[in-house]
Amino acid sequence: MDIEFNKNEDVNKQLAYQLKHKLKSVYLGGGDKSAAKQKAKGKMLARERVKFLLDNDKPFLEIGAFAAEGMYQEVGGCPSAGVIAGIGYISGKQCVVVANDATVKAGAWFPMTAKKNLRAQEIAMENRLPIIYLVDSAGVFLPMQDEIFPDKEHFGRIFRNNAIMSSEGIIQIAAIMGSCVAGGAYLPIMSDEAMIVDGTGSVFLAGSYLVKSAIGESVDNETLGGATTHCEISGVTDYKHENDEKCLESIKSIIGKIGAPENAGFNRMKSVLPKRKLEDVYGILPDTREKPYDMHELLDCLIDEASLDEYKAAYGQSIVCGLARIDGWAVGIVANQRKVVKSKKGEMQFGGVIYSDSADKATRFIMNCNQKKIPLVFLQDVTGFMVGSRSEHGGIIKDGAKMVNAVANSVVPKFTIVIGNSYGAGNYAMCGKAYDPRLIFAWPSAKIAVMSGASAGKTLWQIQSASMKKAGQEITKDEEEKQLKTITDKYDEQTTPYYAAARLWVDGVIDPLETRKVISIGIEAANQLPIKKRFNVGIIQT
Repeated sequence: MDIEFNKNEDVNKQLAYQLKHKLKSVYLGGGDKSAAKQKAKGKMLARERVKFLLDNDKPFLEIGAFAAEGMYQEVGGCPSAGVIAGIGYISGKQCVVVANDATVKAGAWFPMTAKKNLRAQEIAMENRLPIIYLVDSAGVFLPMQDEIFPDKEHFGRIFRNNAIMSSEGIIQIAAIMGSCVAGGAYLPIMSDEAMIVDGTGSVFLAGSYLVKSAIGESVDNETLGGATTHCEISGVTDYKHENDEKCLESIKSIIGKIGAPENAGFNRMKSVLPKRKLEDVYGILPDTREKPYDMHELLDCLIDEASLDEYKAAYGQSIVCGLARIDGWAVGIVANQRKVVKSKKGEMQFGGVIYSDSADKATRFIMNCNQKKIPLVFLQDVTGFMVGSRSEHGGIIKDGAKMVNAVANSVVPKFTIVIGNSYGAGNYAMCGKAYDPRLIFAWPSAKIAVMSGASAGKTLWQIQSASMKKAGQEITKDEEEKQLKTITDKYDEQTTPYYAAARLWVDGVIDPLETRKVISIGIEAANQLPIKKRFNVGIIQT
């Protein structure tokens, strides 16, 4: 019996259970009372609409399930940012689906709602996927209009993206299944086709109350912008349907008739199961982020068996690079090695740290993958770049910059999984959110921050205690420990994967067992956009 394996397994299975429990809460949206109100109007709930629309024999990869988690508590919260988004299959074709959840503040747009919609559109544009909007929203949440209305990455950017996608031939279909008010009215009408549900769907720039106050006209919302008005008088919408089900069936029929997409030509063979059981991940990954482990053992649970061709295996060992397959797809793996390694010269190197030789190796490997048209998969468990005079004299900044340059300029699709630590510049070099991964997901074990909680807590306390001493305050040992714990706990709370997912720094938190599925769906999506841009790193740091 491997006691350490069993201990790790218990901790990581508990983290996976907590994830499932949190997701169940998120899936409730605005709660039972709000759901009952929607049902009373003859409407399906947002998640019911999405489930009905998608092929039930294919997976659905949800994006941003934890968006806005723990945010906007002063106004009752906004589960999942009031919108459901993800990549799924409709009539056998991969699509992005975006559905307003009217149980959450009547589907009103919060700042994170806009950010999540923009992320969904970005995924559609990056992969040339058709995008389906299921619209049911009361418009901008007015108390926060200053945080959602005027800036470049705010509400208006969505309509700009509608226009850009249309010009690039990316299919957009919108279904007006509830309210669609003010600026939000442009989203469905700027789509290629717009359909509306009779009796529940309505679309107008100003509702009846605003019309009355603005121009003195008395008119009800149905006459103003209901299905009959827009399908038979204004011509604004293209199809009228008697209920949600008929509307969703119409979308399925249309998507089923579209032509096949272009192909990027990424290599795929028959999928092979990994060498080890997927569940062994739970026992291999340590119960804390400080403990070492061998990344090769983790790879044995994630990649197709016998598919790894490791690149420069004995050089720059703190990063593992190699060509492999995941669910049959050819990929280039860039993964942090977490065990202590020893170079040929006898130098001991800490696990999770990027040294000059490993940065140099990874840079060359990333360039090779771009040359070979092989998607990149980054497995992050990184504490940062090596520091100290020896590393500085050896040019660690230059070598780190070289790696960042290669990651930033890569033209092959990149996918990032944050397994453990994701600290400082290591986050950047290993393709964090700022470096445009097509998808970025975190395991429940992830920690994302400038540095670890322990290091940050000590640094912040030194600054605070210096100020206190300067002001003449006496600091006892007990007070020091209390203050340090308070600072560290607050910092640690901001490093969790759920904190990151709430702000869409990652696309979501996943059970480690879903990793292969996420990467496979992502590469299938990326395969629909041929690579036309030439790979060029510009001035490389030599």
